[in-house]
Amino acid sequence: MSQQHLSEQELIRRDKLAELKELGIDPYPAPLFPVTHYSEDIKAQYTEETKEKFANVTVAGRIMTNNGKGKVFFIKIQDSKGIIQLYVRRDDICPGEDKTLFDTVVKRLIDLGDIVGVTGHVFVTHTGEISIHATSFTLLTKALKPLPVVKRDTEGNVFDAVTDPEFRYRQRYADLIINPEVKDTFVKRSRIINTIRDFLNGQGALEVDTPVLQAIPGGAAARPFTTHHNALDIPFYLRIANELYLKRLIVAGFDWVYEFSRNFRNEGMDRTHNPEFTVLEWYTAYKDYFWMMEVTEKLFEKLAIAIHGTTDVQVGENIVSFKAPFKRISIFDAIKENSGIDVSEMDEEQLRATCAKLNISVKPGLGKGKLIDELFGETSEHTYIQPTFIIDYPVEMSPLTKKHREKAGLVERFELMVNGKEIANAYSELNDPVDQRERFEDQVKLMERGDDEAMYIDNDFLRSLEYGMPPTSGIGIGIDRLVMLLTNQPSIQDVLLFPQMRPENNP
Repeated sequence: MSQQHLSEQELIRRDKLAELKELGIDPYPAPLFPVTHYSEDIKAQYTEETKEKFANVTVAGRIMTNNGKGKVFFIKIQDSKGIIQLYVRRDDICPGEDKTLFDTVVKRLIDLGDIVGVTGHVFVTHTGEISIHATSFTLLTKALKPLPVVKRDTEGNVFDAVTDPEFRYRQRYADLIINPEVKDTFVKRSRIINTIRDFLNGQGALEVDTPVLQAIPGGAAARPFTTHHNALDIPFYLRIANELYLKRLIVAGFDWVYEFSRNFRNEGMDRTHNPEFTVLEWYTAYKDYFWMMEVTEKLFEKLAIAIHGTTDVQVGENIVSFKAPFKRISIFDAIKENSGIDVSEMDEEQLRATCAKLNISVKPGLGKGKLIDELFGETSEHTYIQPTFIIDYPVEMSPLTKKHREKAGLVERFELMVNGKEIANAYSELNDPVDQRERFEDQVKLMERGDDEAMYIDNDFLRSLEYGMPPTSGIGIGIDRLVMLLTNQPSIQDVLLFPQMRPENNP
């Protein structure tokens, strides 16, 4: 960045950088610094009885406040676990004649945001704050850009937080520094994923990896991102789902496989949708969607307890209970319950007329399945705050799902709704290769009518089914929405470390 585009603060910091170098102080020394303790561990474990264990500690962190005058400074640093106060006295860190480290560096050349390392002993100040009395002080990184100022009271409570989403999402690295609660969201995200992984591994499931680049974007009804494979000189797609590859593994003889899949759909962005997102999918041989509902209930109950210690979770203005069992209702009954209209026997034209009657705008090329989906989405989805399984979908909505064993025209499928949004989608999987080919061909007809989310025919997947896939149940769980629920975040961008944004118009 040219000097003309630097702020006054940035120019001053560069002058300080130059002065440090003139003093022979490396502002970016070799990376090895032997940290022995962390802020929150010290504050949690230090007592009068244990103080001998803290007679010599080494910590490192970013300067968040710097107060003092004369020969004593109180500096608060933030490490990966929290914030702790340093007591820095000139005669302790400069015991000889040369006082440059204190008089010049500590008093003038360090700034908020700089990273320092300190050795010393832990003690309690007159105001009762556990602190580190420094005996050595090392500058580890000079920050050239000032952090936004966040005001806190004496107890550390934030009352002037930086909330601008443009800044927070684009400069997530700074957001995580100045807004500690944001970091907590991503720590919980990791804990959620690890809890799921432990649950599935404990049940005997096998974690696998499947291709992100695919010749055919299968497994879901969605618009793909297209790229080009130079070596093969053919178009490829970023995966919209990993379903068809996981099913190939069931054909191959694995009884239970799962994957945390990074998926990409070239569609809209809003508070619950991002073009790049994470889905957990698993497939289990010799099981059906009834079994899957029971396992899903157990998993969600376990997750709520792991993150909150209870099955009751605050989500916005609602208390959502993840205590099993969850409510179950068919999609037709759900539409009727919320709109007063029975659409179960309607054909395509009647469904289109019903949409018009309810002022639901639909594209001309949509078939019967998509029309029912639009009706449910507009009339019913948002009403299910408590966990609810919407079950028994029409066959037109579910080209990869086994036909219902008792109800003609329906399939054995459920979607789990929580807080008015779909969190999971599951089937008794279709394993009849003849039926599956016919369903794919129906999808091609929809594509020809203008449905740009209709599925492609995957002939290799059909070939795998012809070798024989055992009865199987599968599920996909939206990890980002799940994290939103369990961390009470209103937007998907708040649970993605680096959400997609338009490029900056930098000089």
